[in-house]
Amino acid sequence: MEEEALGQMNDNFVKCPDEALEWNTRRYLIIEELIEYCPDIICLQEVDHFNFLSHVLGTQGYTGLFFPKPDSPCFYIHGNNGPDGCAIFYRTDKFDLLKAETRILEIWRVQSNQVALLMILRIKETDQEVCVTTTHLKARKGALLATLRNEQGKDLLQFIGQHCGNRPQILCGDFNAEPIEPIYSTIISDNSLDLGSAYADCDNNSKLSSAEREPQYTTWKIRDEGEICHTIDYIFYTRNSLEVEAVLDLPTGEEIGEDRVPSFAYPSDHFSLVCDFKIEQNNKVTSSL
Repeated sequence: MEEEALGQMNDNFVKCPDEALEWNTRRYLIIEELIEYCPDIICLQEVDHFNFLSHVLGTQGYTGLFFPKPDSPCFYIHGNNGPDGCAIFYRTDKFDLLKAETRILEIWRVQSNQVALLMILRIKETDQEVCVTTTHLKARKGALLATLRNEQGKDLLQFIGQHCGNRPQILCGDFNAEPIEPIYSTIISDNSLDLGSAYADCDNNSKLSSAEREPQYTTWKIRDEGEICHTIDYIFYTRNSLEVEAVLDLPTGEEIGEDRVPSFAYPSDHFSLVCDFKIEQNNKVTSSL
C-alpha cells in the first residue's frame, strides 16, 4: 500500500494519471482489494490512513493495530495525513488478540526509522496460537543500503525470537530487497525460526534455490529513472508447523498494462501477496497483504 502523501507528491509515477493517485479514488479500490480474498489476517505497510481503514474494515468484521515510523517522511509533505507505518488487521470472529509488540528496528544498536509490528493471535475454534509480524525495511539500492537492511533484518529476527516462542510464525512485508540480497538468506537460514518463503516454496523445482523460485516481480512501476520491475515483498512462514496450501498468482504484464502501476486498476505500486496456510491438519489461517 502506498501512502497518500508520498504517493501523490513525491514518488514520480510518471505514467500514472494524477486522478489515479488521488486518495478519494484509491481508497475504495484498496478496500475492495483487501476484502476480495476474504483474508483472516491482513498485513499492510506504508499506511497513513489507519483510522479510515480501521473504520471501513471494522464494518467487515476486522480490527487491527497500527505502529508509525518515528520520523515518517510523510511529515515533510504539505497537507499530509500524519505518519506512515505498519498495520495488522484480523477477523474478530476467528481470533483473540493475546499480545501485541512493536519494535523500532535497530542498526548496530542504533534506532533506525523502520518499524515492526507483532501480534500473538489465538484461533478461537481450536485455541491454537500463531505469531504474525509485519515490517517495512529501508528503501533504495546500493551495497551500503543492503547492509543496513540486513542489520535491520537481524534485529527483526531477534525481536520475533523474543516474543514468538514455539508458535507458528508468519512474517511478511516490504523488505525492499531482492532475493539476491543478504537479508533474504539471513531470514531463510535462521536456524531458530526455520522460516521458508511461501511463494518460493509453491514452486516445486527442487533444482533451484529458494531465491531462484521467487516470483519475477512484486512491484512494477515506471519512474523518472525508468521501469522498475523486481521482487521485494515476501511472506515467510515457519516450515515445521505451517503448510502452504496455495498462493495468489501475480498478474501478468498484459493484465497490468503498459503504464504499469499504480493505475485505475491497481491502486498500489505493489501487488497483493495472498497465501493460504494450514496449521496441523484441519485448521487454516490465511495471511493476506
